[in-house]
Amino acid sequence: MRIKGLKEPPVIRLPPKSNLELALTRGAQVAILFLGFLGLVVALQAGRFLLAPVALAVTIGLMLSPAALQLEKRGVPPSLSAAAAVAIFIVVVSSLGAAIATPLASWAGQVPQIWNKLQLQLTSLSEPLAIIRSVREEIRAAAGGSGVTVSVEEGSAMENVATLAPALIAQVLIFLASLYFFIATRHDTRLVTLKLCTGRRLRWRVAHIFRDVEDLISSYLAAITLINAMLGLSVGIALWFLDVPSAPLWGALAGILNFIVYIGPAVMAAILFGVGLASFDTFLGGLLPPVAYLALNAVEAQFVTPMTIGRRMTLNPFLVFLAVAFWLWLWGPVGGFIAIPALLTLLAIVRNIVPGFEWGFPKERRQQYSRLP
Repeated sequence: MRIKGLKEPPVIRLPPKSNLELALTRGAQVAILFLGFLGLVVALQAGRFLLAPVALAVTIGLMLSPAALQLEKRGVPPSLSAAAAVAIFIVVVSSLGAAIATPLASWAGQVPQIWNKLQLQLTSLSEPLAIIRSVREEIRAAAGGSGVTVSVEEGSAMENVATLAPALIAQVLIFLASLYFFIATRHDTRLVTLKLCTGRRLRWRVAHIFRDVEDLISSYLAAITLINAMLGLSVGIALWFLDVPSAPLWGALAGILNFIVYIGPAVMAAILFGVGLASFDTFLGGLLPPVAYLALNAVEAQFVTPMTIGRRMTLNPFLVFLAVAFWLWLWGPVGGFIAIPALLTLLAIVRNIVPGFEWGFPKERRQQYSRLP
């Protein structure tokens, strides 16, 4: 509506930006994103004492949420269903830990003997090692250096335990408290978040992010837990047929370490190589346990897991490797466990928020989205 006698302000047309200005603008945006990512990494590293157990609790809580939901459908209050889920988790983990702790400690005492036996088995390589040693000495002499002597003073085991025990107990308590409160208040957290969303479309997207994250992670962890249990059973049976001592122990350990993608199988193969050296008299005999394990692991990774988890959870192997490497570097073993759930969470957020990713939805979801205002 125009008012008589009032002139409209003149339209100012800015000249189009040059290629250099556009490049500088894009460069500034990339730099801001990089600095933000760097700040996030520094914050995650600095807060690992608190954030790592909380993130692990959220991941485990998403796996236990379906069980708690079944109890709530039968009239159990969320506080009691969360307590029951946490209690079941503690019983299972404690039972598994108690079952493997004693035999594992017994084998840990044999590490020096295994190392000595490995050195004896490698005597056949003494001539190539002597050649390598002579080449190293020639390089050192050519460099004109005498080498650097490093002295390491080791603290006593009691000092290490006294130092680490309080921090470990505190992290365990943080984990258990976070696990309980996450399961007990997950519905309230979702409702509060949705109330903060303005607009029907944004609320729809955020609601489906919650649903997708819980569905993807709970399905993944439940499926991978079953697969790892079957893998552990298969490894235990295979090692029993090979007459490897404590075969059930190594089967259980294989199932546990398989939760850490890439790194866990490599560590398990190294452990079984040492066990094989301690169990057999020849070097080739020592290779039998790790070879049997790697064969079963290859079948699991190439056939069983893809068929069980399905195409909707298929992720780029390079992205999986980067995620595992990043979280292992950031938070250690805890990071290795939550790497894939974190990647699935990012997938759920991207395909619900970023335009152009609607192809990641099921057909019914795409139709619902197209009808939103």
